[in-house]
Amino acid sequence: MNNSAANTGRVLWAGLRALLVLTVVCGVLYPLAVTGIAQVAFPGKANGSEVTDASGRVVGSELIGQTYNLPLKDGEETPTPDLRWFQPRPSNGLGTNSVNTQYSIILSGATNRSGDNEDLITWVKDAKAAVVKDNSTADQKVRPSDVPADAVTSSGSGLDPHISPEYAELQVHRIAEKNHLTVAQVDRLVADHTDGRILGFVGEPRVNVLQLNIALKQLVATQG
Repeated sequence: MNNSAANTGRVLWAGLRALLVLTVVCGVLYPLAVTGIAQVAFPGKANGSEVTDASGRVVGSELIGQTYNLPLKDGEETPTPDLRWFQPRPSNGLGTNSVNTQYSIILSGATNRSGDNEDLITWVKDAKAAVVKDNSTADQKVRPSDVPADAVTSSGSGLDPHISPEYAELQVHRIAEKNHLTVAQVDRLVADHTDGRILGFVGEPRVNVLQLNIALKQLVATQG
């Protein structure tokens, strides 16, 4: 009986020692080492790929999309896009039953609706009509066939910070008109902020909306 108790005690003490050692190694030393390496090797990525404006103020992350809307008025539930800025793609649907309609980083995911879902079809049609209306100007009449897919559909996460160069180009005339710039000036901004395929063959060309709007803000300020 005494031997059994002693053996049990040794096993428990060995288990406790292993727990303490693993807690220190895996719960303290390893995280500190990884964090230290990350801060030295790539601090920007380690700290969330923060994006700053011309004044040095952090205005977002290059990894997470955000909205550019007018302030809500009394009684309004749905925000109105501020058409002075380049607009991102929808954030997982446009209806009230969507997973994420306002780039909320707490809620990331897709609607999981099939391509023939009536609600999804209605949202896409409404979104296309809004894109056509918002981006048609005196010198550019947008046709429904001109609207790229990413202008009316969300990404799988609903937080995509990028749009296609085609969607950015579609917005150029409206941006120029709203900000009293020339089309050539805005075209140049889009070209300068278009990233090619990774390693030349992975993915598609893309435009980071936040970085593009920061550059737009700087250009407008210089024109003023």
